Amino acid sequence: MKYLYALLIFVPIAIAAELMHASPIVIFALSAAAIVPLSGILGTATEELAGHTGPTIGGLMNATLGNFAELVIASLALRAGLIDLVKASITGSILGNLLLVLGAAQLAGGLKYKSQKINPNLAGLSSTLLVVAVLGLVMPAVFQAAHPDPLRVATVRMSGWVAALLMLGYLLSLLYSMVTHKAAFNEGGEVAHHDVKPHWSLRKAIIVLVAAAVTIGVLSEFLVGSTEEAVRSLGMSEFFVGLILIPIIGNAAEHSSAVLMAMKNRMDLAVGIAVGSSIQVALLIAPILVFLGYAFGQPMDLAFTVMEVASVAVAVAVASSVMKDSESNWLEGAFLLIAYAAVGVAFFFY
Repeated sequence: MKYLYALLIFVPIAIAAELMHASPIVIFALSAAAIVPLSGILGTATEELAGHTGPTIGGLMNATLGNFAELVIASLALRAGLIDLVKASITGSILGNLLLVLGAAQLAGGLKYKSQKINPNLAGLSSTLLVVAVLGLVMPAVFQAAHPDPLRVATVRMSGWVAALLMLGYLLSLLYSMVTHKAAFNEGGEVAHHDVKPHWSLRKAIIVLVAAAVTIGVLSEFLVGSTEEAVRSLGMSEFFVGLILIPIIGNAAEHSSAVLMAMKNRMDLAVGIAVGSSIQVALLIAPILVFLGYAFGQPMDLAFTVMEVASVAVAVAVASSVMKDSESNWLEGAFLLIAYAAVGVAFFFY
């Protein structure tokens, strides 16, 4: 993770570029580069704070702040009316975590260890939640296709109800995995992830977390403000940027953590980071954005395109397939990466 911190040099450079009214492409690139290490620092501060609050509250904080940078970027894009970009970023984050991150983790771990075990309870719960996530995407899309709604008023209304139900499901999954059945999800033979003694004081952890969060918010404002012009200059579609680039920018540090955990033969944590992030985006982040749409006067529904729904459904099927035997190897990781590349190529020409 330390090599990411070298990118912090881009924070003042990005701010200077915005103040000097540099070209949108320059501002977009610098802001993106600066957000990557900040999301890593935010994650570290959250981990340190979790060490002071105990495992239950700490786990909830990690789950809540895990996708903070991406949520901020999507929220600002939604406020700016870039609804297609926001919806594409939701799809892209789910696909990226299930195929790219999990694939990279399995490949890296598999090259070092012949076979790695995955907690069957974790694999089973993850697969179930992913199916619920697909249901949450499929039903609004089917409703929109089958119900004449040119202004999408009814679709937005029903998406609000679906969003509330998805959030309820996510909260219940946290209660199950962190309270009532917590022991079933601990790493076998290792210290629980949140029982590690913190290295920072409580005050330092809070100050760093707040500072990183505020800076991410400022840079996300720059990023979103330059997106439309940058996309036109680069010759890429707004849809492709939201699907591929935004998720990678917002979760780069988290992606690195999954790979590093796999290389330490801690596949439960690697799977928890990769698959857990996809579940969080589908069951928590997407519903939050639906409700923020109401607040911003930019109503957003959960009726994704057929291409997006099909891609997520296939990704869930593939990810569930590689986890069902509760083992991991390098070949499964390679196939997940190939699947992600195929999806990326398809959406590039979409």
